[in-house]
Amino acid sequence: MPQVFALALIGAGALAGYRWIVRQLDAVTQAANQAEAELRRSAGRAAPKDLGELEWDAISGVYRPRANG
Repeated sequence: MPQVFALALIGAGALAGYRWIVRQLDAVTQAANQAEAELRRSAGRAAPKDLGELEWDAISGVYRPRANG
């Protein structure tokens, strides 16, 4: 009979641990979703900077804004 009580306690502990893990994972998922939504909102507000006309810089191998001089 003591084995039945021990098995019941182990089962209750496993169930409580499982429920705790599920709650923690839900909280982490919710926080990640909120962070992603905030990033999407902030990314939508940022407009690309207009650099004007670009010209090829052969020395560095990249395009650079044309000098106004």
